[in-house]
Order: sequence, then C-alpha cells, then structure tokens
Amino acid sequence: MGLADQMRRQLAAKALQRQLERVSDEMSTPAPTAAKPALSADLAQLCRFDTLPAYQQVSIMRQMSERLQIDSPFFRVHEGAAGATTQIGGQTYINFANYNYLGLAGDVAVSARAKAAIDQYGTSASASRIVAGERPVQRELEHAIAQLYEVDDCVAFVSGHATNVTVIGSLFGPADLIVHDTLAHNSIVQGAQLSGAKRLSFPHNDWAALDELLGRVRRQYQRVLIVVEGIYSMDGDFPDLDCFIEIKRRHAAFLMVDEAHSLGVMGTRGWGIREHFGLAGRDVDIWMGTFSKTLAGCGGYIAGEQALIDVLRHLAPGFLYSVGLAPVLAAASLAALQCMLREPQRVASLRQRGVQFLEEARRAGLNTGLSAGYSVIPVITGSSRKAAQWANALFDQGINVQPIFYPAVEEKAARLRFFICSTHTPEQISATVDALARLARG
Repeated sequence: MGLADQMRRQLAAKALQRQLERVSDEMSTPAPTAAKPALSADLAQLCRFDTLPAYQQVSIMRQMSERLQIDSPFFRVHEGAAGATTQIGGQTYINFANYNYLGLAGDVAVSARAKAAIDQYGTSASASRIVAGERPVQRELEHAIAQLYEVDDCVAFVSGHATNVTVIGSLFGPADLIVHDTLAHNSIVQGAQLSGAKRLSFPHNDWAALDELLGRVRRQYQRVLIVVEGIYSMDGDFPDLDCFIEIKRRHAAFLMVDEAHSLGVMGTRGWGIREHFGLAGRDVDIWMGTFSKTLAGCGGYIAGEQALIDVLRHLAPGFLYSVGLAPVLAAASLAALQCMLREPQRVASLRQRGVQFLEEARRAGLNTGLSAGYSVIPVITGSSRKAAQWANALFDQGINVQPIFYPAVEEKAARLRFFICSTHTPEQISATVDALARLARG
C-alpha cells in the first residue's frame, strides 16, 4: 500500500470519527420540546380581582358617589356604645342605624354579666364545642331560648348569616324543594343554593300564591322547606303566619321562620311573631333567630324538636367545624333575654316609638312603604341620589341614618331605613320626622 493510500484512509477514518461524535452528541442531547402556547389575553385578564363582577358592582357605587358629588355615608366610625344616640367624630347624633331594639347592648346589667364571663372563661371558646367542650353559659342560653319557644332544644351558632346558610344547606339536598319569600334575606338564598335543592320564590307575603305553587309542584320533590321571616328587615312588615302554617300542613312541608328582627319586637312580652299570632312553638318546624339584635350579642340560633337539634349539633358544618359561641357573648345574650322577660315595658316603649314614627311620617306625606310600624320603618325617596343626599343632610343636622340604594334595591325603591329603639324619646322621633318633611318639601 502506497503512502498516498495510507493518507486517504487516515483522512476517511478521521471523517468517520467526527461523524460518529456528532451523532453521539445529538443522541445524548434532549430533543427540544414544543413551546407551550401562551395563555390568551382574555384568560390572563380574568385572573385579576378588579375584573370580578362583584368589584364592578363596587365600582358602580363609587362612581355614582363621585359623579353625584355625594360623600359616602357608610363606614362611619362610632366612638362608643350605639343605641338611640351615638358618638361620631366627637359629636352626639340621634341614631337610627343599629339593631339595638331594646337598648340592651351597652346596658349596665348586661355588660356586667359579660365582664364576669370574661373573668371566668376568657374571651373565646378557642375551638369547636365538640373539640373544646361545653361551657355552662352556652347551654344555659340554649335552654332559655328553647323554653321561650316551648320546644325541645336549641343550638347556638357564631354567626346569624352562617346559621341560615349551614342549616338550610345541610338539611336539604337535590331531591328537595326550598320555597322562600321573594324578599328573603341573602343568608336564606345562599343556604338554598348550597343545598343543591330546587329553589323557587313566591311573591312577598302572598300565602295564596305559595299555596297555588305547591299545589302544582309538591309531588315532584321528596322534602319541601318553606322559609319566611318574622319581620322583613328592608320593609318592616310581617307575614300572616297562621296562613303559612296551614299551608305547610296541607302540603306536608317544613316551615322555617327567621325571627332575626321580630324577637323582642312583636308580642306584648317580646316573644316574637308566635306570641303576636297566639301560636304554639311546635306549629313551626324550625325557629331561627339572631343574638345581635334584641339580645345584645352576636351569633344565631335554631330552636325546634330534639331530632332537628341533634342532627345540627353533630352534623351541621357551621357548628361542627366552627369555633363555639364565645362564653362572653353567650353570657351577654342570656342576660339580655332575661332582662327582656323581666322588663316587658321595654317592648311596650319600642312599640310606642315605632307607631309614633310611622304615624307622624305618614301625616307628613312621607312614603313608608309596607312598614307595620315596629322596629323597621323605611322612608322611600324614589332615587339613589335623593337617598344619599337626604342621609347626608340629616347627618349635618345631627341624625344618623343609612340609605339603601341601587343595586341593593330597585332604583325607584331607594330609601332611608330607620331602625327604632325603645330608648328613642318622643322628641327625637318628632325632630327626625320634621327634618325629613323639610327635605321632602325641598
């Protein structure tokens, strides 16, 4: 083999070696993955809180205030206990913006019981009652509520809103029907939605429409729950409860009554809507109420037959997985309940002040809507702008009341909502109505 042949073979071998090295490198290097398409601009835009429909609603309210050049009347800072009067910015105002119906929130005797409970139990139950155990005052409050309604038992929750949500949501399911008044509180609607049951509404306080509705659909569902309120918090009226009881019996349904605004208000002793109608506690299947209005605390309750309470105590998520009602709050509400029962004159004074406000407002030509003149009296202005302007004008005159306007209510139903307390004086009521009348005259 000549020298030239050897050189050609060496060059070919080197070329082959280089080719093998390139192949080896390619095999040992991961193949590039296909690039993932970027998220669309639409999806990225949705991942922002300011695109939520709820934020858009808040923005509308804020823009309305700015466009109308009206200061917001909301979230004012109160500097002490609020009742018929309150302190804001160092000044005293006649106050119609709280649920202290019998003046027991801040009452000396009620506060003393709460302070004693703090000394004995501290400020929190610190866990659910199934975990942390019971405190005597919690059960004493529940027994007192059960006795008031003349039913087997009662269970207390840490939130009034959560009471309706967790109770309705856990007791009923997809095979059931929940029927409620068209003006039912948000907590009732939320509970119905959580349950997965079919949800229908009937016209406000229209028991005949409910009867007709159940006549058509009752047999399509296993269990049916009818929900009404003792006093409706936006309009201040109440249902013909005896008619609803007759309907629930005829259609084999459960009846739930939300007494958040009627306990301590209706009936000569403040026993609520059942006292007003002279009904037995067992005529209603589920009594619901709150501790934050008449009873000077915070939380909610359900009263009824033992089977109902047993189910809720062991299985309702809002009780089982939530911290127990703080002993200090239970003590305050128990003291307030006992005071209500001991001093029925508070209930009588509340009724007098409510009737006075309603009659004087109507004589002044003010639109008080459907109010029956108990604890809640609206003055309908007919526009959100006027409601906000009137609220601010009254505030400048030393009267604190909150407006309700669109989208919380229809624009034509915008209003000022007055909550009456037993501790309001006749002079405060008259001065307020006179101020309203001047505003209405323009």
